[in-house]
Amino acid sequence: MLKQEIQKLIQGDVYDDPESLRKFSRDASLFKVAPRLIVAPKSSEDLKNLVKFINNKNLIPEPVEGLPLSLTARSAGTDMTGGPLGESIIIDFTKYFNHIKEAGEGYVTAEPGVYYRDFEKETLKTGQILPSYPASKEICALGGMVANNSGGEKTLSYGKTERYVQKLKVVLHDGEVYEFKPLTKIEFDEKLKLQNVEGEIYRRTFKLIEDNYDAIQSAKPHVSKNSAGYALWNVWDKQTFDLTKLFVGSQGTLGLITEIEFKLVKPKKHSKLLAIFLKDLKKLPEIITRVLKNSPESFESFDDNTLKLALRYLPDLIKLIKPKNIFSLAWQFLPEFWMLVTGGIPKLILLAEFTGDEESEIDQRAGDTERSVRELGVKTRFAKTEEESKKYWTIRRESFNLLRYHIKDKRTAPFIDDMVVLAQKLPEFLPELQKIMNKYPDLIYTIAGHVGDGNFHIIPLMDLAKKSNRELIPKLSKEVYDLVFKYGGSTTGEHNDGIVRTPYLKDMFGEKIYSLFEEIKKIFDPQNIFNPGKKVGGSIKYAIAHLAEENK
Repeated sequence: MLKQEIQKLIQGDVYDDPESLRKFSRDASLFKVAPRLIVAPKSSEDLKNLVKFINNKNLIPEPVEGLPLSLTARSAGTDMTGGPLGESIIIDFTKYFNHIKEAGEGYVTAEPGVYYRDFEKETLKTGQILPSYPASKEICALGGMVANNSGGEKTLSYGKTERYVQKLKVVLHDGEVYEFKPLTKIEFDEKLKLQNVEGEIYRRTFKLIEDNYDAIQSAKPHVSKNSAGYALWNVWDKQTFDLTKLFVGSQGTLGLITEIEFKLVKPKKHSKLLAIFLKDLKKLPEIITRVLKNSPESFESFDDNTLKLALRYLPDLIKLIKPKNIFSLAWQFLPEFWMLVTGGIPKLILLAEFTGDEESEIDQRAGDTERSVRELGVKTRFAKTEEESKKYWTIRRESFNLLRYHIKDKRTAPFIDDMVVLAQKLPEFLPELQKIMNKYPDLIYTIAGHVGDGNFHIIPLMDLAKKSNRELIPKLSKEVYDLVFKYGGSTTGEHNDGIVRTPYLKDMFGEKIYSLFEEIKKIFDPQNIFNPGKKVGGSIKYAIAHLAEENK
């Protein structure tokens, strides 16, 4: 009945077949949430009609099974938090909202269902990129990057997605499309006069921020990057009022984004990659200090388990690299195989990439870094070719997917996968983190991340069919996040909150700021129709109840 009602209202597609419901009940997280329907809208008119229909349906005074209805936006489904999972209606943006609409010098306008890999092919034609792409750049889409405020290997120099969103078109709770962009004081004053939903949202949001300005600014996490909570601290600086800062990272909980204008940058002409091999982690803090002194564009890491996994599934890795000469590339893996055979495999591999428009300047910074690191008795290696550089980057980017696709008796369980503290605090933080992880010697996990940002991705491998493993998740989460909070860090630098971390937002920000998050949600979404249970209203009980027990 519901399917037929919605199909009459829209030109797009509506699905409720078992295979579609199964597919959309999962993302890259450890959760499974069965939706009621999948809707693939063809246009903004479809979305407007859908929102108005949901609002009217939810106003029925008598309780009806399946009500209230809600809308959860989804693009590529690569989210590791359960963000695009919901029990009601999932909106699939990849089927029809997948167009690059306009491109020019320094900007591009696109829809949320465009895959980043296709987007980058187009922007590179004019020598431009969106530098906030995540490690999942080959499989993610733009909508998810905006919804999560994604970052990646270039964030150290270029910042996250929030820095590159210039305009958004959004369907709000009244079922109308509005454009949001940074507003000058004069433009903002005009918005405050509007006697419609848009004007009400501006007035109420402004009052909330003004009345709590100092508390909000104090609540901004003192880390290199953050995706936890609503970024209220970035909306109003007393000169510019910018609601795009609130939508970016909101995981579709405030409205449905239909169009995004991104700012683009021109990448540097030359690069040089230095690989650093650590036998133990004791020297890591000093190495970080020495490398950052020379301003690398990227400073990434992956651990011994990740490297072993790459060597174990080398044919798959070579396919991803797409080399010009397979035998030449295979030969380049000889040093890593020799490490494995001789037991000399490092505990951590660091990748420091130096870029610039002048090769001589890069050579100097990279050379100074290598000499400085070697003084500590640590082995290093410069990538000699573009393919060798790509080898290391592919291992770093694709480790999570290799785990997902190849491990049969266990599954990737990302729940402490995105913690971040200031890099200066790592000398104290990392030994305490290691002490916590050592309490669970049977736990197999990989570590990768953005070491220059103090942002680490710990991905355990677990059999979630075992009750003991399911019970470990909230226990270990609390231990790790208590440590993160002790050092003034954030639970998530770029992956966001979703089902997995929303329950910890009150612990991270405190009652006062969390109550402001709840109020913002009510301002933008009074009927709670947009992706409920994310950002506010989530619970550990709900998360545990929706763990996917199967290992695929």
